[in-house]
Amino acid sequence: MIALLLASGPALADEAAFFRCRDIGADSQRLACYDAVKKPSAEQKREVAEKAFGLTVKPDIETIQSVIPGSFTGWESDQRIKLANGQVWQIVDDGNGFIAGKDLKATVARGAVGAMYIEIEGLRQSLRVKRIK
Repeated sequence: MIALLLASGPALADEAAFFRCRDIGADSQRLACYDAVKKPSAEQKREVAEKAFGLTVKPDIETIQSVIPGSFTGWESDQRIKLANGQVWQIVDDGNGFIAGKDLKATVARGAVGAMYIEIEGLRQSLRVKRIK
C-alpha cells in the first residue's frame, strides 16, 4: 500500500492500467489488457523502494545514498537531517559531534534488530536515526 502511494508517475500510470483491466468483463479482453500493461523497470522498482526506505518494516533494499544539501557543521541528539532526496531523519543517539562540510554524502543503512544508521562523509562514526519523513 505505501509503495503505491509513494510510487513515481510512470509507476502510478501502470497501476491505473492494471485497475482498468480488472473491470473488463470478457475474459479474453481482460487477459489481453493485462498482457499489454507495461511492467515497472528495475529503476522504477528501486525508486519506489528508496522512497519507502525507513518507513516500512522490510523494503527490498538495505541502504540508500543521498547528500545533505548545503552547509553541515555537526550533529546533536534529536537533530533532524534533511537529505537531498527529500527524506528527513532524526538522530536518536545521545551526544553531539562536529563535522564541517558542504553537500556531504550520506548513507542510511539498516542495522541489527531494525535499527537504522546514517553515515556522513568525514564522520568516523555511524549515528542511529529514525525516519521522520
